Amino acid sequence: MLDNIGELVTNDPSAGRGASAQAGLGVRRDAALLIESGRIVWVGAAAGAPAADEQVDCGGAAVMPGFVDSHSHVIFAGDRAPEFAARMAGEPYSAGGIGTTVAATRVASDAQLRANASRLTTELIRSGSTTFEIKSGYGLTVVDEARCLRIAAEFTDEVTFLGAHVVPPEFVDDRRGYLDLLTGPMLDACAAQARWVDVFCDRGAFDADESAQVLAAGVARGLVPRVHANQLQRGPGVKLAVAFGAASADHCTHLSAEDITALADSARSSTPTVATLLPGAEFSTRSPYPDARRLLEAGAVVALATDCNPGTSYTTSMPFCIALAVREMGMSVPEAVRAATIGGASALRRTDVGRIVVGGSADILVLAAPSYVHLAYRPGVDLIRQVWRRGRCVRGGRTDRTLGWSR
Repeated sequence: MLDNIGELVTNDPSAGRGASAQAGLGVRRDAALLIESGRIVWVGAAAGAPAADEQVDCGGAAVMPGFVDSHSHVIFAGDRAPEFAARMAGEPYSAGGIGTTVAATRVASDAQLRANASRLTTELIRSGSTTFEIKSGYGLTVVDEARCLRIAAEFTDEVTFLGAHVVPPEFVDDRRGYLDLLTGPMLDACAAQARWVDVFCDRGAFDADESAQVLAAGVARGLVPRVHANQLQRGPGVKLAVAFGAASADHCTHLSAEDITALADSARSSTPTVATLLPGAEFSTRSPYPDARRLLEAGAVVALATDCNPGTSYTTSMPFCIALAVREMGMSVPEAVRAATIGGASALRRTDVGRIVVGGSADILVLAAPSYVHLAYRPGVDLIRQVWRRGRCVRGGRTDRTLGWSR
């Protein structure tokens, strides 16, 4: 039993009142919740809580669903700090820097890749991400893509094949040859290890026809599409994602009115194409931020994710992304928190995470703060006091006397 919760974000609109209900956060005051066998089995007022074998006093702190990070690239080797420093000195970003990481990843051992992924996924969990997706995309050979996916599957069930990240250097003069490899032998070797297929449809990567070929090949092998879309310029990525019924169009930095309408129209479906915004990338590339306000007002489903990668968004912190979304992208704090939780769940087509409801997975955060608002109000401060993942406390011991908060 998690008891003495001052503010409980459930993402269940029927549970809240007033502004919190309108924002969809379903905030309860003076609440408690009961966990059994990794699931939430009761949520309600603390005064009416049932008996439990074990009790954690949250000390009046805010409690909320774990973050759902639907976009990360944590299977890689090497470092691109010089590239980051050059951008901060005024050099523009292009997709070409991915090749640096591809070269380092290809020569790294499985043990090195696994150790780096373990470090980064530990950071994700400590920062409150209880569900996260991991992509391949830094191998770009049959053997290297397959081993990257195999390692990714050790850390998450949400594994994405991204052989279509860029055309590798050995195929720079033979794009057709790489597409044939990617959509044939590479997908044959990788499909069984992935749930999703992704493509970087943008300048310097793959055009609309090439991207459609990749997605169609993935779908034919039972994978569900995702698309890196409209990061570097306006283009066909978002419309392609919607046309393929993709779970998400990621980045969405440069959108036309038609793109926004397409995403909003898809939101009426039971399986919408979610606009997944990645503000860490704009922060790290000094690029314009996506206009989340236009998407939300049009009715699109919006998610936030870290895009953790060594080149353009080397962060594992969803709270940081929430703060950026509020400060730079026109989102209110409730909208950003919802996008980082239930929005991410929608982008992974999951209904068991991103919310605190009876029957849902017990993926829960206890904050060192009285309200979720502090996630944006106190940027850069580690406010994750306790993390529960599938009913198990994985950060902050159950008897941690520092639970709760003080003014």
